[in-house]
Amino acid sequence: MGDDDSNNNGDNNDEDDSSNDDMEHASYDIQIENAYYEAKQLRDDMNRQEALDGFEHVITMQREHGDELKSSSRKWTFKALKQLVKMHLGNSSTVSATCTSTADDNHQEQLQESQLLQSYNRLLDYIMSSSGDNIVTPNEIEKGINSILERVSSLAIASNYNSAAHSSAASADATEKNRQQLLAMYEATLKVFRPKGDDSDAVRAVCVNDRLWFKTNLKLGQLLYEMNETYKLQNVIKDLLRNYGLESGGGSSSSTHLLEIYALQIQLYSRQKDTKKLRELFRRAMRVEGGIPHPRTLALIQELGGKMHMESREFEMATKTFFQAFKSYDEAGDPSRLRCLKYLVMAGMLDRSAINPFDSQEARPYKDNPEITAMTNLVAAFHNNEIEQFESILRRNEGNIMNDEFVKSHIADLLRTIRTQVLQSVIAPYTRMTLKFLAESLNNISVADVESILVTLILDGKLDGRIDQVRGILIQNCGAQASGADASKTDLGWGNSSVEAQNCAAVDKLTAALDQLTRNVTSVGGRGSGKQDILLA
Repeated sequence: MGDDDSNNNGDNNDEDDSSNDDMEHASYDIQIENAYYEAKQLRDDMNRQEALDGFEHVITMQREHGDELKSSSRKWTFKALKQLVKMHLGNSSTVSATCTSTADDNHQEQLQESQLLQSYNRLLDYIMSSSGDNIVTPNEIEKGINSILERVSSLAIASNYNSAAHSSAASADATEKNRQQLLAMYEATLKVFRPKGDDSDAVRAVCVNDRLWFKTNLKLGQLLYEMNETYKLQNVIKDLLRNYGLESGGGSSSSTHLLEIYALQIQLYSRQKDTKKLRELFRRAMRVEGGIPHPRTLALIQELGGKMHMESREFEMATKTFFQAFKSYDEAGDPSRLRCLKYLVMAGMLDRSAINPFDSQEARPYKDNPEITAMTNLVAAFHNNEIEQFESILRRNEGNIMNDEFVKSHIADLLRTIRTQVLQSVIAPYTRMTLKFLAESLNNISVADVESILVTLILDGKLDGRIDQVRGILIQNCGAQASGADASKTDLGWGNSSVEAQNCAAVDKLTAALDQLTRNVTSVGGRGSGKQDILLA
């Protein structure tokens, strides 16, 4: 009986020890979770240094008691490291936005940037060291890294806008620092993650995550494009194509990925003015089927395609492409839709289209937008042939219109287009006009400019007439019909069967008869004078 009691007591002691161990483990799990949320509360209460110390304490607790924690409680280090990165990121952006040119402020900014990169590298090191333990799932890693990179990228974009607005040396310097910081973070990320199937020795030991590698490479490529690092950008594009089997223009990748790569390539070819490659790639992109690309990706491709058509003076195609780009930007809620709407309006005028783009359901809501008002008024003046009003609008809104380099580069074409349009309207009722009169009708431009427009119309077959440069007169053949591809838009005649045409023809015959009579009288007078001279002799 005593032995049995003794055995029972031993069993009870073992159970008590096991129970104490479970309680102790549970206590550590609760302590580390509480420590994490206390640090988050300190962060929310703006107690920055105490919050930083709190997250560091979480990391220390897991390192010291990691073996005693449940598997579900071993993620706190990952979460704490993420919070440290975000805190340093937030503080770095604040310092960058408010810093002045003093040495102390510059030192503080450099310190914050260094702390941000150090904390981010700690997070990547932890991911690498724990990749085989499945403590943190690939989805959690992807979500965490993407959120950090998106935030860094958005801050860099905001810095770019501020730099463009202020145009100061300090702003440009801050933008460059942000880009370099972002570049370092992208490159550090790509050293840790690789796509599936890449088994080279250089990357064999790192984590496999296709989506994260692809998204990070796209962000890196966009950054390199903004930094004008052409050679590095070309290498990034090659990596993307190679790892997705797209080097020869086809492959097993999804259509969505393919269009995202094409968007990056099209930007590169557009900057390089490589029209041949740009045109081929644009056509290929427009033939891609399937997939659900982001509307902003489609809009970027379509916008650059529209610019390509503009440079080739394919204004009708440019109008259609810009309209598609505008709709895609609008669907994405991207403010670039207003810029694209300006391009659409300009292309429509250069095409001499009778369609007002603001009559469309998609563009109508932006008709009275302050950024678009000038273009709206330009279209109205253009369609009404009010050249004085057109040029007045350009002068009054020079800053709003000319600050876009692409629009600025086509202003001369716009002016020539409306002058040609007005000139055709002015000369339609007449057979003879002085070039000076025509110059005054076009808001007092030079006679040389009038001659240039008339010569173009004659050579294009849109005007049947000739220029008497000695007397400075345009002589138009009556009843002439405009010919060529745009005859329907630029008809200068009235039709041979009309009363006006018959009257004009009669006037021409009378003029010709008078000219002939004058020549005959002169000839007879000359012969009579000769005979008289002989008789006198």
